[in-house]
Amino acid sequence: MLKEFRDFAMRGSVVDMAVGIIIGVAFGAIIKSLVDDVLMPPIGLLLGQVDFSNLFAVLREGATAGPYVSLAAAKAAGAVTVNYGLFVNSIISFVIVAFAVFLVIKNLNRLKKAEAPAAPTTKDCPHCCTAIPVAATRCPNCTSPL
Repeated sequence: MLKEFRDFAMRGSVVDMAVGIIIGVAFGAIIKSLVDDVLMPPIGLLLGQVDFSNLFAVLREGATAGPYVSLAAAKAAGAVTVNYGLFVNSIISFVIVAFAVFLVIKNLNRLKKAEAPAAPTTKDCPHCCTAIPVAATRCPNCTSPL
């Protein structure tokens, strides 16, 4: 059973998939950092010094009564919150990842079109089955009209 699992795991497609997942997780961490640390602070400044990660609505107060200065303070007090600021960050992260994947797929498709096989220059004679030029009107081997 171990040998079968090892054979399965060492197949090229499984290893490729594992590498893709690992790179995808690392790419996701980079995008999260890009959104949280680079994009959201300037957007927050433009919108009046808003920190999206601290936008939340209190559904039920915790052990200590609000208002809570930050999401961390609300969580520490045990308040039940709707964290819509974190949701906005996640949406922006998703849009950036989707756009990056779109660009990668677009470039891969462009490469596939560039590598498209050339049009065939020969065809088979229906009578003698030998290869002849596509433009031929008579087979040079069996002299049959095409």
